[in-house]
Amino acid sequence: MSDEPLVSATPEAIEMIRKLKEQHGDIMFHQSGGCCDGSAPMCYPLGEFITGPNDVLLGELEGCPFYIGGLQWERWKHTRLTIDLVPGRGAGFSLEAPHGFRFLTRSDICLPPS
Repeated sequence: MSDEPLVSATPEAIEMIRKLKEQHGDIMFHQSGGCCDGSAPMCYPLGEFITGPNDVLLGELEGCPFYIGGLQWERWKHTRLTIDLVPGRGAGFSLEAPHGFRFLTRSDICLPPS
């Protein structure tokens, strides 16, 4: 099994995360499998989004917890996620939207644990 984290971020996303932490304090991410924009994780002030018992903590980005919905995890458990930052507004109320950007999840397939 690889020691690589299940979630990481591009330098551009890390820069935005740091900016959002300066503005909002501690933040968190949640990746759902929702119909509106399933490839975009949502960013909230820490604790503003209540995670459920099926949500999975994949790791942290710049000290910020990154969760994924349980059903989405079942579909993506053999992938590594890279959080990127792209121009434009996504669907929802994610903290980066007023800055004219949105986070975007990119995935790479990895081998399942043996």
